[in-house]
Amino acid sequence: MKPLTCMIIAGEASGDLLAAELVAALRQVAGDQESVYGPDQQPLRATLEPRFFGAGGSRMAAAGVELAFDMTAHSVVGVSGVIRNLLKFRRLLQQLLHMALDRQPDLIVCVDFSGFNRRFAAAVRQAARARAGLFKNWQPKIVQFVSPQVWASRESRVYQIARDYDLLLCIFPFEKEWYAKRVPGLRVEFVGHPMVERFANVAGSLDTKSDGPPRVVLLPGSRAGELRHHVPIVAAVARRIAGQMPATFCMVVPSEDLMRQFASAASGVPNLTVQAGNVEKALRGADLAITKSGTITMECAFLGVPALVFYQTSALNYWIGKRIVTVKYLAMPNLLADELVFPEFIQHAATPENISRAAIDLLQNRDQREHVQKRLREIVATLGTAGAARRGAQAIMNLL
Repeated sequence: MKPLTCMIIAGEASGDLLAAELVAALRQVAGDQESVYGPDQQPLRATLEPRFFGAGGSRMAAAGVELAFDMTAHSVVGVSGVIRNLLKFRRLLQQLLHMALDRQPDLIVCVDFSGFNRRFAAAVRQAARARAGLFKNWQPKIVQFVSPQVWASRESRVYQIARDYDLLLCIFPFEKEWYAKRVPGLRVEFVGHPMVERFANVAGSLDTKSDGPPRVVLLPGSRAGELRHHVPIVAAVARRIAGQMPATFCMVVPSEDLMRQFASAASGVPNLTVQAGNVEKALRGADLAITKSGTITMECAFLGVPALVFYQTSALNYWIGKRIVTVKYLAMPNLLADELVFPEFIQHAATPENISRAAIDLLQNRDQREHVQKRLREIVATLGTAGAARRGAQAIMNLL
């Protein structure tokens, strides 16, 4: 008799939070399961406390996961960032592979971080096959939580996903059907979006606005590489807005350390506050967000904040991206709506002139902002009900 052992890997701040929520749900769901018995009626696994280990960040550590190292400290931006750090990522992968082979968990859960986790899952499968034989029958179940965006680029990778994963947990409703058409043998479950539960208690206050000047939230990114490109852009946009109309600004960066590094790049913006973390607090009651593309656009959607979405990267990353990305939009709310709910300004279009012009037009058009908020409510309504982590945990226990 032994407890369920789970290796879990997350490589970015958003994945770290999602993994921590899943760990809590797995503990609860596993505690509700009846004991598992073998053919001889001897208990193989009883309802003991599951054990978690792997790599992630501070939220996973707080949830009781034994971390080999802080994986979130190694996140990078773009293909060029991966190439520059290729040897480091290979070393981290080998370290985690050796840990998996040594401890032989029942379950491996890969949370987002698709480039690294896809390679790790393939390495585990290959190693397990090589060790197969008498008394060496370790065949862990491997789960991916959050679908890699193969529907947006490099669709052929779907076949590797089907080969190496036992279960794929999706958070967007269109993904299950998309996979069923291409790899019908892959087990895919739509569990809903985790933000539905996180923001369930703020829905009643989303439309609360002050009577003062409009509040604009500046969201330049979560990594140092992004901030180097984006802070000067959002600062210039804010200065242009302030030159045309009264407004207050709040710029959010993910940590105190990054705030110290980049706050000076936003000097000269009137009525500006800079804060570390707590995006939700900054967005609540805001009139407009000027945000880089990514997960943050979904937070704007859930909090009912109209947004202008931009992204600027190196020439190499942009050149590569243009050749592999096949979707019409970058912002997920736009993809879900199949229309430009959030205007997008990418690479050469991401100029202070273009963004500030659109921002001023939107700030001066209350009817348009209300129309955007209505569309956001419709988009959010398609993303399931609260309880994504618990549904994901239940799907995992059903797999086991």
